[in-house]
Amino acid sequence: MNRNHVIQAWRRILAGHKPLLSLEITRECPLRCPGCYAYEDEHLGSGVNLRSLADYKGDQLVERVLRLVDQLRPMHLSIVGGDPMVRYRELQQLLPKLFDRGIYVQLVTSAFRVLPPEWAEMPNLEIVVSIDGLQPEHDVRRKPATYDRILKNIAGQHITVHCTVTAQMLARENAIESFLKFWDAVPDAKRVWFSLFTPQRGAIAPEILSPQQRRDVVGELVRLRPLFPKLDMKEETIWEYLAPPSSPSECIFAQSTCTISADLKTRITPCQFGGNPDCSQCGCIASMALAGVGHKKFVNLELGSIMKASNAVGRVVETLRASASAGD
Repeated sequence: MNRNHVIQAWRRILAGHKPLLSLEITRECPLRCPGCYAYEDEHLGSGVNLRSLADYKGDQLVERVLRLVDQLRPMHLSIVGGDPMVRYRELQQLLPKLFDRGIYVQLVTSAFRVLPPEWAEMPNLEIVVSIDGLQPEHDVRRKPATYDRILKNIAGQHITVHCTVTAQMLARENAIESFLKFWDAVPDAKRVWFSLFTPQRGAIAPEILSPQQRRDVVGELVRLRPLFPKLDMKEETIWEYLAPPSSPSECIFAQSTCTISADLKTRITPCQFGGNPDCSQCGCIASMALAGVGHKKFVNLELGSIMKASNAVGRVVETLRASASAGD
């Protein structure tokens, strides 16, 4: 996020709008990944699981997404799911219309389906492919989106590889370096990001990293960063994993992002994970990246402090606007 983007974000927040929007455009996904937060019962916080939530298809989906985007006016839209490629026909209609509105789009997928060749030429589209570790572990966890299938389906693209590090992945010696060596040699992958598995409070799951594993991963990423140019993470972002924001109210990403589920009306709070995330174990790369930006100085003040103050003003503006509308 450069200075101009920060200023634009402040203006949106002061106007009562969150500059980032994340949409779960479908409840459907062909995968059944262990530990997937989107399908946990706590995710929506309403006693409804994502798989049982109503969603849309065809022209109705396209029209409703555009209506929502025009209402919320985000600078950046993340399209997630489920898996958005379940609705690839609708995406073919949606993407050009979103670009016409000047919106930068990030599409997060497992790449279980071939990515349309023309998407490689769309400058405002970032395709992020989720990959869980090296091939033996990944192919078990994310079948049918196996390594072989992903490599075939991303041919000719310029994807970002996003790996969520789990405790199981770390059972393999030199797992992170081996992962980077593999994807560094794949011409269709332009960069690699790492997140750490983020649990809900009180959760007990084999994916959860121990405090020592967390420290080891941070040290390894710092060591490997100069060796692998595709490891596109700033060093300050990596160090943030050792001291994540203490709560969603302290997280710039959570406070700057509106997350809406597949019925295009249910808001997911307090952040994209929903439920009651354990912020002390947060491993979200977006949260860490914006936390790193927030610690930078701008006119002798931390950007994070300015963003939080702006967000507070924005909430007041939004409340006043809602009260005025209710009085009409």
